[in-house]
Amino acid sequence: MNTSLLYLLLSTIIFIAAPLILVWLHSQAALEIVTEPVPAPPGGPLVSVLIPARNEARNIRRCVQAVLAQDYPNFEVLVLDDRSSDATPAILAELARDEPRLVVLAGVELPTGWAGKPHALHQAAGAARGEWLCFLDADTFLEPNALSAALAMAHATGADLYTMMTRQIMGSFWEKTVLPLVLTALSVGFSPRKVNDPLTRDAVANGQFILIRRGVYEAIGGHAAIRNQIVEDKAISEQVKWNGFRLVLADGYGLASTRMYTSLPELWEGWTKNIYLGLKDRPGLLLLGAFGALLAVMAALFLPLWLLLGLVWFLFGGGVPAILVFVQAALIWGIVIYMRARVAREMGISRWYALTTPLGAGVFAAMMFASAWKVLSGQGVSWKGRTYDPKTVR
Repeated sequence: MNTSLLYLLLSTIIFIAAPLILVWLHSQAALEIVTEPVPAPPGGPLVSVLIPARNEARNIRRCVQAVLAQDYPNFEVLVLDDRSSDATPAILAELARDEPRLVVLAGVELPTGWAGKPHALHQAAGAARGEWLCFLDADTFLEPNALSAALAMAHATGADLYTMMTRQIMGSFWEKTVLPLVLTALSVGFSPRKVNDPLTRDAVANGQFILIRRGVYEAIGGHAAIRNQIVEDKAISEQVKWNGFRLVLADGYGLASTRMYTSLPELWEGWTKNIYLGLKDRPGLLLLGAFGALLAVMAALFLPLWLLLGLVWFLFGGGVPAILVFVQAALIWGIVIYMRARVAREMGISRWYALTTPLGAGVFAAMMFASAWKVLSGQGVSWKGRTYDPKTVR
């Protein structure tokens, strides 16, 4: 076989395989259960909204005010100030001054063997009175009907733990470049269909919004059972599902929004921590993910190169085979841009960010490899001003 035909054959194989892979990757994120707005009920069980806050001056006012504006008629709000060193305590004191539904709790020193967020929520849950507990991150902002809708869907689906994916607020260039790719990758690793299937062990929850029955929470041992888990949302979802209770992961994009990180350093610290701890006990899967991320980078860089090589080959006399290679590359590149543009539109950012796919894939691959290195070298992680020894936390 001459060189021209070999190049054409390789190009054709990639041309056939690439669309199948792309369609599969982008089909994993589908959330079949959607949390639809409902009228506020005239009454209902008491819901305790529990918010851990450690140095959250940037977000805590907006978060708490959004909860207090809920149309659900029967709820309380407990904010655990986890020994903040910024203006968080002063903001909370101001908010609580004339609001009887808001209780501000002062967190105690972190005990040995505990991670920060499980300990904060453990303390808050101990003071809560609700039949349902709603764990809410301080950087998450609810629409006025979020509690009513989530509780209605929890009842409708028979959920013991009902968790919603929230709309991600992205302001900076790096958020818009990296976060869409990270979320696509997460949907592949934790397929919502499998999570919602009671017959699988796949379990994950979004700690930005978790609604759980008080009785179920106590039956699984609460946060004390996962005291050393920094990625506590995944850990508690596993406790719920693996103990035979109903776990539901739903679309809550229209009811809640979150601003997780605002810069590349925050993205790096947050996601390397999440990847590291989420897969620390599954090094094989972590290494596979790192290898997959490398392949994604190579593919993202290869696509424009593939197109360029076809054009150069044609200009230097490649003839019909060169034209076919160029057309195949152009079509696949077009499919990638189209699919990433759809993701961008669904996430509320400009479709032009589809063109940053190679750059975003490179950053994501670097985060995967950094996380894999932390696992293999036995390093710990730092989060919210605390450094955790990998021997005592997971």
